[in-house]
Amino acid sequence: MRLRLIGACGLAALLVALQPTPSSAQDSSDAKARSKALAGRIDKLINKRLEEEKMKPGARASLAQVARRLHLDLAGKIPNLLDTRDFLDPTNDSPNKLEDRIDQLLSEETYARNFAHYWRTVMLQNSNNQQAQIFQFQFENWLRDRLAKNTPYDKMAYEVFTTQNFQGGGPNNASPGVFYQVNENKAENLAGATARVFLGVKIECAQCHKHPFAKWTQTQFWEYAAFFSGVAPRQPVQGQPNQPFNPNSKEIRIPNTDTVVQAKFITGDQPDFAGNKSVRTVLADWATSPKNPYFSRAAVDHVWQYFFGVSLMEPIFEPTDDSPPAHAELLDTLAQAFVESGFDLKFLVRSIVLTDAYARVSVAMSEDSKLDIQMFAKMPVRGMMPEQFFDSLCEATSFQDNTFSNNQVQQFGPQPNSLRAQFLSRFASQDKKTETQTSILQALYLMNGKFLNDRCKLENNESLRTIATQNTSTERRVETLYLMVLSRLPRPEELERLSRYIDSGGGTGDARQAVADVYWALLNSSEFMLNH
Repeated sequence: MRLRLIGACGLAALLVALQPTPSSAQDSSDAKARSKALAGRIDKLINKRLEEEKMKPGARASLAQVARRLHLDLAGKIPNLLDTRDFLDPTNDSPNKLEDRIDQLLSEETYARNFAHYWRTVMLQNSNNQQAQIFQFQFENWLRDRLAKNTPYDKMAYEVFTTQNFQGGGPNNASPGVFYQVNENKAENLAGATARVFLGVKIECAQCHKHPFAKWTQTQFWEYAAFFSGVAPRQPVQGQPNQPFNPNSKEIRIPNTDTVVQAKFITGDQPDFAGNKSVRTVLADWATSPKNPYFSRAAVDHVWQYFFGVSLMEPIFEPTDDSPPAHAELLDTLAQAFVESGFDLKFLVRSIVLTDAYARVSVAMSEDSKLDIQMFAKMPVRGMMPEQFFDSLCEATSFQDNTFSNNQVQQFGPQPNSLRAQFLSRFASQDKKTETQTSILQALYLMNGKFLNDRCKLENNESLRTIATQNTSTERRVETLYLMVLSRLPRPEELERLSRYIDSGGGTGDARQAVADVYWALLNSSEFMLNH
């Protein structure tokens, strides 16, 4: 009895320890309430614009479609069979079902891995060079660590601005200094990249001449580039005397001219270098300040584009007096809320996916649907990131991808001959997710490639073999295949047609092989390949 009492007391203590403290529970509750409030304001602003344009918002997408969209957008892959069944279970009628699923996905490791893929594509230029790909993977490791800790976005950006040297040897050889390496430690490259990523301004267009559509001048570009003039020795310009290298230089010579300009913010304001601060620390302090509207607007626009495929600043990326942001009030509302949250990315993501706009029915981009998508009356059909596509294929085919269990892979990325590397090399990221293009080689790889064909063989896929051989109805087999691959139940006409095909034995006269045929067809369907 005494031992049982001690065990019970120990279990009780453990359960108490696992409960969130009142303050942390209160903080979590407050954050969720603020997210719901912001979601409401977003919908109000969008609906107001729709009324002004005399447009009707699209219908709400099906529960299955919203669940699949959430898993792809937050976890980076389709839901597994049990997650789909649980979400669609009619007995699970909790009014908080959607919110609970969002919080669950935001708390899992897959959230950090998925958004590390995305932020890496935003911050770094893609390259087929093997060394550059190693750098990109190491940068992604750093992003994943920061996202898993929900590091405030301003702190992450500050690290990128100020970590000039590549500092390997940390966890998985991760370092934000890769940003400088990928941009070749060139002042002009770093100026263009930091302005585009962290300020939402394509100022590099003014590198050689005045920007044709905006106010940026060549002098402004090089004044901003002067913050990076001390990163590495610049190559001498023919016909000009060599300049001594100064790692804390605050000036730069405009190429092919005798003009030397001093470091200055793109707003035209003079930086204050008092206190012996380094040049890039002064720049980082200004760039990531809560008072800098360029920084917060650029950040929320990156996140918004990820979910909606449309910039809040379109048609021209950066706002000007002649071409203001397309959704100025919505952009400012999101930016202000993001600043007030302490640059909390999970808060911003949760707020967006809680909106009615996010849960609307989707349409493919076309001339007829373009305005609906730009005004957020409907969601666009989007292409997946290559990593999302591969991980979804692994989920749908019950394939265990052990790529990252190897220490060398964790540091340097997948080996070129690995399944993941081969797949990613064929399905590169595309800038416009709403205008996804596929090639004949990609289609052939999916239809005839060894990986997918092996996973569609009964002897290689235990889950598929169970579906094909278990003592159950044909209709049940078809329903399970649809839930595994498309994350929904088949429509009546689909169920009837495919059940008839399986019962007839398909092309081989073997009902079990016919199940595999249906499985292969679903995996090669556009419905599986796209995020809708």
